[in-house]
Amino acid sequence: MVLDLSFGWLLIVLGTALLVIEAFNPGFFAAVPGTVMIILGVLLLLGVDIFSSVWGVVVGVVIAIAAAAFTIWLYSRITPDGSPVTISRDSLVGLEGRVLKETDPDTIAGKVMIAGQEWSARSASDHIAKGKLVKVVRSEGVHIIVEEVA
Repeated sequence: MVLDLSFGWLLIVLGTALLVIEAFNPGFFAAVPGTVMIILGVLLLLGVDIFSSVWGVVVGVVIAIAAAAFTIWLYSRITPDGSPVTISRDSLVGLEGRVLKETDPDTIAGKVMIAGQEWSARSASDHIAKGKLVKVVRSEGVHIIVEEVA
């Protein structure tokens, strides 16, 4: 009985540690095994001896699968839709946005908002005032080159 109690607490502590890891590092997908460990640990602490008979193992596996399915369902409900999107300056060519800080063809002091992110920019030919709609025509180094959309 003491061994079961200790093993139950060990499972709960390890499961909780995995959930904390998942909270600080989303995508590691430690939530499923963490939830399963906590459920099995609670069962052991409640006196359900899942390792003593075939039926105990079957019940433990069924509960673990149910807990895993619930965790996956819950995880899919709280994470953002779609895959993470990486935006590079080269992938911005052709996209439109707004000027946040005026752009000039001679300096790279301008700022534009493209795809929800702020980028350093300069204009392709003319001065473009703040608030104007622009289109990305190319990238140079770590900056983008924009032109005003008529």
